[in-house]
This record gives sequence, C-alpha cells and structure tokens, in this order.
Amino acid sequence: MKKIITLVFVSALGGLLTLGGYKIFIEQESQSVAVEASSDLPVFVPASTHNTLNTNNVIAPNFIDAADKSLDAVVHVKNTSIVTAPTSMRDLFYGRQSQRAQVGTGSGVIISPTGYIVTNNHVIKNANEISITLNNNKAYMAELIGTDETTDIALLKIDTDEDLPFMAFGDSDNAKVGEWVLAVGNPFNLNSTVTAGIISAKSRDLSGNHSQSFIQTDAAVNPGNSGGALVNTNGDLIGINTAISSQTGSYIGYSFAVPSNIARKIVNDIMEYGNVQNGILGVVGGALNSEAAEELGTDTTEGFYVSEVQEDTGAEKAGIQSGDIISKIDNVKIHKFSDLTGYLKTKSPNDVVNVTLLRDGDEETLPVTLLKPSTFILPTIGLIKNATKQDLKKYNADSGVKISKFDKNYEAYWHKNGIQEGSIISKINGKELKTIEDAENAYKTKQINEPLQIEVINNRGEKVVYNFS
Repeated sequence: MKKIITLVFVSALGGLLTLGGYKIFIEQESQSVAVEASSDLPVFVPASTHNTLNTNNVIAPNFIDAADKSLDAVVHVKNTSIVTAPTSMRDLFYGRQSQRAQVGTGSGVIISPTGYIVTNNHVIKNANEISITLNNNKAYMAELIGTDETTDIALLKIDTDEDLPFMAFGDSDNAKVGEWVLAVGNPFNLNSTVTAGIISAKSRDLSGNHSQSFIQTDAAVNPGNSGGALVNTNGDLIGINTAISSQTGSYIGYSFAVPSNIARKIVNDIMEYGNVQNGILGVVGGALNSEAAEELGTDTTEGFYVSEVQEDTGAEKAGIQSGDIISKIDNVKIHKFSDLTGYLKTKSPNDVVNVTLLRDGDEETLPVTLLKPSTFILPTIGLIKNATKQDLKKYNADSGVKISKFDKNYEAYWHKNGIQEGSIISKINGKELKTIEDAENAYKTKQINEPLQIEVINNRGEKVVYNFS
C-alpha cells in the first residue's frame, strides 16, 4: 500500500514539474515569436462582415417603369371559331355533321389611342368572333383588319368612346444581346403577367427555310403569351412574343419574338395597302461557314454567298455578281442568312439599300433599289412568275402569269393534261390575273373550305379549269 501511494505521489510531482517547465520556457518563447512576427506582418481585420462583392455598386435593373408603361397597353384576346365535332350515332343516322364553338386565347398590344391592336396571326386564325378585354376588364368586339402568315402578324381594331393607353414601336435594330427585357401578356389566362429575362440572340430562324428572324430571349413565355409585348427597360416595344422552343409545349428556357421593326412595317403595309408590300434584293445563295468557305475556295466564313443573281431585279441592275459575298446592308452586318432576310423584311419596294460586298478580296458598296417580288410558289403547281408580252403572245392570252417551274409532286399530272413550263395561268378562283401579286392575293383570300380553281391555257390554246380541294 505504501508503494502505491508513493508511486502516485511521484507521478503527480512529475506532472507538476513538466507543466511548470512548459509555462516558464516553451510558452514564453512562443509568445515572443508571435509578437516579433506581428511587427513585420501587420494583421488586417475586416471592418465589416458584409460580403465585399457588394462594394462594387452594381445596381439591379428596375423594371417598375417599364411594367407601368406596358401593362395597360397589353390586352387579352379571345378567338371563337366553329369546328366540326366528333360524329355521333345520331349524326350518322340523320346524315349531318355536328359543330361546336372552340375558344382560343392569347395576347395583343394596343399600338394607337384609336384602338388598333397587333397580335399574332395564329392567335386569331380561323376566328368567327374576336373579343378583346382591356386591363381594366372592359370588353370589346374586334374587327380583323389584315394578317401576314409569313411573319405571323395580325392587325385588329376595336371602337371605343375614349382614347386608349398604347405603346409605340421601338427600334429593334438597337436591341443588344445581353440586354434586359420584359415579356408582358396573359399566359394560361393569367391576365397582366410580367416576366423578365435577357436577349439571348438575334436573327434566330426556327423554320429551317430562312423565312424567320426572331429575337430570342430567356424571359418566361407560355401558351397565352402569344401576341404580347417584349419590352426593354425604357418601356419601348421591341418585339411581339410569338413562339417558344419546348418539348412539352410550355416554357423551358427560350422564347422568340417578332422584332418591332418587322411588325411595324407589316402593320403599316396592312393599313395603307391592305396587304404586305415586300421589297426583294434579287439574289440566291446561302450563309457561309467553315465547310462552305472551304468548298467555295474562300477564306471568309461569315456573310451571304451569292450563287445566282435573278434577272430583272435590283441586284442585277446594280451590278451584283455570282460569287460576291454580302457582308453588310446599310449598317447591319450579315453573319447569317436570317440577318439578311430579317433586315429586308423591314424594307419596301423602291427603297434603296447600300450593299457592302467582297469581290476577289476587295470590298465595295453598291446602292441597290429593292423591287416587288416577281415570283410566287402556288400550291399544286409550283413556281410562277410575271409573264412578258412575248409569253402572253405565244398563248394568245391577254393577261396572266407564267408557270416557271413545276412542283415535282405535281409535274406528271400537269404534263399528262398538256400543261408545260411556260404555260399561262389566266385565273385563280375566277379572279383575273395580271401580276404575281394578283395570284398571291387570289390564293390567300380563298375561303377555308373553298376549293382552289386554276384556269390554265394548255398547249393547244384552250382554257381549262382545274379544281383542287
């Protein structure tokens, strides 16, 4: 027992001696080193616990003014159409077809105090009745003034006793990629909805045939937003929301708007002429990339390569040649095909544009007068064009347009009936034709269930009417 007590006492004494030695020798030495180091390397202590990133004075965009300017000018559009309902046993017994009303909804933008409204063509297509509800819940019946299927723009009109809040078109050419924008509309019938995003791209074509030139944004757009406003932070109308890219039918990341400069031009043409007046350059070709540049033997990988210049067009008269590369029109750089088509859609016949092109490595600029289109693709036939006096004389015709090239799907049919390329089409649905515009208008004004009637002069000089349902 004494040995155990002695052992414990010796252990405790040893611990005390060790601790005392550490305090006297080791800890004091450590403290002196720390003080010496601090005299050479001063310690910086934050004066605030706030994140230093906030000291950059970055101001978040303010959308309040833009929303205030646009909410009252964006309306709810309701389209009521009559469609054929599924056939019941009773319908079969009585030999009849049941019809029912089908309602579609979308948005629109008031563009004048007198009640003109721009929307999408697909929002009001086949409508028997169109009603407009303002942001103050007042409802009106609307008149369809005109449409353009190519750009998906339609113009409506409502009559009111008072001036309406409206939005003026801004300049979409000045819109920049990365710029903040608002989408204002009525998704899922949720009136007066505002979403925000940025411009993701410009001159975007979704069709694959270079007929579109959309502003692409990541602002949330859903069914019902179609025809609504795309607005910048100043409250300027820079686009008409038209489409979404989606596998589900709803918003998943990107939406697309018709640029305001195109929409404004379409609206002005409809109001002044009743239809769209397109001005064409008169060139055929495609956009350049690395593969195309290598195949064509050029070092240039951006721009529009001219493979053919159409006869009797502004391009031919100005001296544009096959092999030229168009790099710019006026102040708009041409990177891809949709840059070219998008800008030309803002122009009218007889407008003059300055075309900058590369030819054999040299750059030159040529003024080109845009002309009216001289060709039109008529379904069931193919490409038709204006006829010359010689063309008409050959078929002893007073007026008409010429078949330039058959659609391959119908070529055998027409050849079997004695119709060749060069034959004259004299009427469409009873309307006499003198120009391509007459043919286009006759086809586009055909009623939905009305058959297509084409009067053609065959190779024996006979006028024959062909009907297509």
